[in-house]
Amino acid sequence: MKQSIYVMALFFLLWGCKQEESVKEPETTDDFKYWTEQFADLKIYRYKVPGFDQLSLDQKKLVYYLSQAGLSGRDIIYDQNYRHNIRIRKTLDTIVKNYEGDRSEPEWDSFITYVKRVWFSNGIHHHYSMAKILPEFSKEYFDSLLKATDQELSEEILDAIFDPAVDNKKVNLDPEKGLLAGSATNFYDPDITKDEAEAFYTEMMKDKGEEPISYGLNSKLVKNESGELEEKVWKADGMYGAAIQEIIFWLEKATTVAENPAQKKGLELLIEYYKTGDLKVWDEYNIVWAGATEGDIDYINSFIEVYNDPLGYRGSFESIVEIKDFEASERMKVLSENAQWFEDNSPIMEEHKKKNVVGVSYKVVNVASESGDASPSTPIGVNLPNSNWIRSKHGSKSVSLGNIIDAYKQGGSSGLTEEFAYSEAEIKRAKEHGVLGDKMHTALHEVVGHASGQLNPGVGTPKETLKNYASTLEEGRADLVGLFFLMDPKLIELGLIPSLDVGKQEYDAYIRNGMLMQLRRLQPGEDIEEAHMRNRAWVSNWAYEQGLEYNVIEKVVKDGKTYFVINDYPKLREIFGRLLRETQRIKSEGDYEAAKNLVENYGVKVDPVIHAEVLARTEKLNIAPYGGFINPVLSPVEDADGNITDIKVEYPDDFSEQMLDYAERYSFL
Repeated sequence: MKQSIYVMALFFLLWGCKQEESVKEPETTDDFKYWTEQFADLKIYRYKVPGFDQLSLDQKKLVYYLSQAGLSGRDIIYDQNYRHNIRIRKTLDTIVKNYEGDRSEPEWDSFITYVKRVWFSNGIHHHYSMAKILPEFSKEYFDSLLKATDQELSEEILDAIFDPAVDNKKVNLDPEKGLLAGSATNFYDPDITKDEAEAFYTEMMKDKGEEPISYGLNSKLVKNESGELEEKVWKADGMYGAAIQEIIFWLEKATTVAENPAQKKGLELLIEYYKTGDLKVWDEYNIVWAGATEGDIDYINSFIEVYNDPLGYRGSFESIVEIKDFEASERMKVLSENAQWFEDNSPIMEEHKKKNVVGVSYKVVNVASESGDASPSTPIGVNLPNSNWIRSKHGSKSVSLGNIIDAYKQGGSSGLTEEFAYSEAEIKRAKEHGVLGDKMHTALHEVVGHASGQLNPGVGTPKETLKNYASTLEEGRADLVGLFFLMDPKLIELGLIPSLDVGKQEYDAYIRNGMLMQLRRLQPGEDIEEAHMRNRAWVSNWAYEQGLEYNVIEKVVKDGKTYFVINDYPKLREIFGRLLRETQRIKSEGDYEAAKNLVENYGVKVDPVIHAEVLARTEKLNIAPYGGFINPVLSPVEDADGNITDIKVEYPDDFSEQMLDYAERYSFL
């Protein structure tokens, strides 16, 4: 699973309050401009693609073809996120391209900021908070822009844009509001209820067996003319067919330059899956893909992560094209080789441990292109496939996106640690060990965390048993695995860290974030709803409460500022271990009530006084809370006969220009 991923301390660089556009000059490093602009709550970066020039021509072609396949599916994520998104985006694109009126007036500036936010979030709902992005310009002004560009929108769509009460949350995780009724995501017809959808899949899955397919992963659930539920499958001759046919076109080209037979077989199965929509083929593909560990090029492409579905069935389209970082991957290979040791020495119950951890591969890669749910906002690590039985029997792949992490580091600036760390010792540890601690937590989370543990015989998949709490429980479980082992001397023995100060630094960072810093991402009065923010909150708050008797984590108020100070690191490790044991039990036994109690009691509600303080302390730092990327442009160089002789890489630095270019070249729906 990806989004672990967003939790790490390195990305404290990104979190902040809403700011005005162009707040300061972008930094440069080695004459490469890593970030280009800041607007609303967003910061735009670029990333390099190191090592591309060292690839063979066929490898460069493979990267190019895979990138085109990913970009060809760009429209899909817009439509998945909300039923009106594509129409709205095309309307906004047309205004930006064709409006001949005054572009210097304040409302135009507000309009452009809104457009950029929609581009960034792949729709009109915030990519992280899921709340609708409300325009800061008037409806009357928008009407004038429509008239000036000869366009019209229905009242339904205008209400979707301007009315705060209409479809105001992309993904709602509060059962009291109705998981489907309260969600605007376009995975279900609007009149389908949670109970109807669950009954549909309960019947479908009654004979699922021990190797169940990923029911609902690649379809929209709709009501037909008779009022009966049925799936509209995303495939070449089905829903999203025009875009999927383009994806297939480029994947077929990729098969001609595959690096090895296993990679080619995987691509062929992916093509078959896109053509047929057969989820059994999807499983076959994932088994082959997970085992295809040779070669320097890899990719992620299809309907994968289910975070945007409040019921956890449907996968959002995403694409990442990756080039192996050889030196860094060799350093981290040791984690994969010792995966069984970590499983054997985990604090979870013996019956929940895997006797044979298979096929956990870990690589550091450099991204060459991203699309769909992975762009512009990107993960920094990925662990796939998501199917529990495939992971258990056939293994999984974990990757860390090295050049993305480096770009954040090079392009960022931060005073957050200094603001929220209580002591000079904490600040010193952060400076000395922050980057390594972050990378180790990411690696442990992905390689060991997601690959660890097993379900009890006969227990359904987490999306069946834990329902809307499955995602946050899984991410918290993987976080806890990383936290527990970060203070283990085994990491020193393996040569992965120089001392346990690395673990102490990551404990400091995790508690600071979970208790304080991540609250910057919320508006006053909001609950925590995003799955990863929830997991950081319930892990931190539970650990704080459990340690009160021994003052393990102390709440300190100094000069009107609140801090959470760790007084006993070994004891906190023990607490993390107990919580890991319980979290694995919840997953293994499918204990919905325990999952609900853990998340709702520790991961949802926010202390309004602390929240107001955090917002006030961070406002002065002028750091956008979220970051995303402009992709490099890969372009073929051809000879007189039209043969590709090279692929060149260019690094555009204008976010708006790239979005408009994508609209011209990759609008298939």
